[in-house]
Amino acid sequence: MSFVGWNGSIKRAEETVISVNDHGFLYGMGLFETFRTYNGKPWLLERHLERLMAGCHELGIGYEADADAIRTWLAQLMEANGLQEAYVRLTVTAGEAGLGLPQSDYANPNAVLLVKPLPEPSERLYREGKELALLKTCRNTPEGNIRFKSLHYMNNIMAKRELQGIGASSGAEGLMLTREGWLSEGIVSNLFFACDGIVHTPSLETGILPGITRQYVMELARSADPGLDVAEGFYGWEDLIQADEVWVTNSIQELVPITSLRDRDGQTAKVGSGLAGPVTRQLLSAYRGGAGGSVIPH
Repeated sequence: MSFVGWNGSIKRAEETVISVNDHGFLYGMGLFETFRTYNGKPWLLERHLERLMAGCHELGIGYEADADAIRTWLAQLMEANGLQEAYVRLTVTAGEAGLGLPQSDYANPNAVLLVKPLPEPSERLYREGKELALLKTCRNTPEGNIRFKSLHYMNNIMAKRELQGIGASSGAEGLMLTREGWLSEGIVSNLFFACDGIVHTPSLETGILPGITRQYVMELARSADPGLDVAEGFYGWEDLIQADEVWVTNSIQELVPITSLRDRDGQTAKVGSGLAGPVTRQLLSAYRGGAGGSVIPH
């Protein structure tokens, strides 16, 4: 990545610096959104910006986003980096405020736009799925009433380090439980499972991130023909073991089937037939159809 976006402009990466007095650096005061493009256009941008601005408002960070301006900014940045499609991260830091906790709201935040090539699509992944490994690292509690997509990412990094050290299969995702033992979410994903025709996902009350892709998939399920029942609740590991299908979601990878479950003792269990199930495939096709991507054949 040769060029980055900095407060609406395009700069060389090596010329772009954040002050040591920025409270994003000193105290982790900042938020970010990760999304991707389809046909060169950012997908679900307004939803990402709505979540970002709501979080900034609650944290006292004076940031307002203009969707059209960000589309133009992103297009310029992608062109500068020679990208037709992009993995995108928009970060808002609180800005400079000196050493010590703030006495007032942050009036001068910084906005940073980063892009990189999208990972090469693997239709084998969407057919054969991946492993989900149960971790000992627990999901920490949210910063407020709901979890922000904040710069406080130590919990996720600790979970990633655990996943790398337990001998899980290549490409596996790690699953964290709450301290009470409820299913929460993956290191970089929200969790779903289907059982007896009902789509289940952990409740926001477990402290999970209210994922943009998660919400959109729930809407797709309810609007399917015929519609699927969707339940948000408190579930345990045994609910996954007994599920007909399991999948995880995020804005970059869409819906990824989980076809193997690995417990904390290293024992594995196959999910369903061991391949992506019909509900997962149906929702992935609907998701890609809405986004303008390639549709998965049934």
